[in-house]
Amino acid sequence: MSAGALLASELAAYGVDGKDAKPRAKFAPLKVKEIRIEAGASKPFTAMQVSDTHLTLVNASENDARKVSLAMGRHTIFPWSEHYFDEAVHLARTKGDLLLHTGDMIDFVSKANLAYTERAFASDDWYASSGNHEFSKYVGEAKEDAAYKADSYDRVQAAFPNDLTFCSRVVNGVNFVAIDDVYYNVTEAQHELFRKEVEKGLPIILMCHVPFYLPGLCADQQRGNASTPAYVTGAPLDITSKYNPHRAEQQKTDAPTGAFVAWLKEQKLLKGILCGHLHKFHEERFSPTAMQYVCSATYRGEVQRISFV
Repeated sequence: MSAGALLASELAAYGVDGKDAKPRAKFAPLKVKEIRIEAGASKPFTAMQVSDTHLTLVNASENDARKVSLAMGRHTIFPWSEHYFDEAVHLARTKGDLLLHTGDMIDFVSKANLAYTERAFASDDWYASSGNHEFSKYVGEAKEDAAYKADSYDRVQAAFPNDLTFCSRVVNGVNFVAIDDVYYNVTEAQHELFRKEVEKGLPIILMCHVPFYLPGLCADQQRGNASTPAYVTGAPLDITSKYNPHRAEQQKTDAPTGAFVAWLKEQKLLKGILCGHLHKFHEERFSPTAMQYVCSATYRGEVQRISFV
């Protein structure tokens, strides 16, 4: 592609006519879904939940033509990521909100994506859980498993504000526990760490990327087609077995994950689950004491603002 054609394609991606450089489309206003969680906080506070930003940045230092081509293609899907991320952060600052991110800050691993992420998370008081795209090198080019994740884990971890496998943070008497379930599983080690958090006796808000299976959420995802993957953690085998072979293997609930989900439903200190991944809003009761709140995607201009009381 010539330099002129490349410039024209970049302008078109931003809704700009190269002849007069005037925008052809306006940004829709940031959509903020308001939520209230009775968590038993020692003092009420608010938080802005941002999820699925999907940054698609590369720069000359990447020296990877394949990555540049990937960025150009993916940018057409997520053209407004930075704009809406900045809007959400600005609103959170004006409101004095705690800033939470529930995964897929980046769309794929690149120097530019990680540099932006490191700067963004360092500029405010963030707390985050990882997403599957955090470890994606070229998006769908290989089987995503522990070995695949390990190949880029250290680079990604260095850009984030807290441990991505398992972390806890107490805010006004509420324990925010972030876990990595990006490949639809929870390990025995994570389960044991979570037990120790429960022993602290504080109300818990669980943060993760992939939502846990719930009947209503699964039905909403599948829309009457049993072969459509629901993209949730902990789905029963009679559901995942109907997916295509790749998705059935990817999303099959293993024994540690099944045990964790069953145990989690019994934890009275669990007051809410904040997650993303599905690029849409959904809320549904997870247990007698906790609702699960799926946040839509930042790149769509949709976030959640949560009041904890």
